[in-house]
Amino acid sequence: FEYHNQCLCLGAACRRLTSRENAVIHLFIQNTGRIVKREEILNKIWGRSDYFSGRSLDVYISKLRKYLQEDPSISIENISKVGFLFQLKG
Repeated sequence: FEYHNQCLCLGAACRRLTSRENAVIHLFIQNTGRIVKREEILNKIWGRSDYFSGRSLDVYISKLRKYLQEDPSISIENISKVGFLFQLKG
């Protein structure tokens, strides 16, 4: 992950991230192994915590999971009604 270049590389493949994808993955990496509350993500990245921003966050999480699915050592786990847990295994 290259924060300043908004780039996520897995093996030889690199993917350019949008500014929000970049911000979400950066927040997860800073909080690896710790539950990050939905409200915290929404307020830090979207600047508000409402229904529409929450649905948008779900789409970004889905995209990030798709990008990261090739590396089984990385996971983004839903913690029901709380937030997300980003983990690096191994």
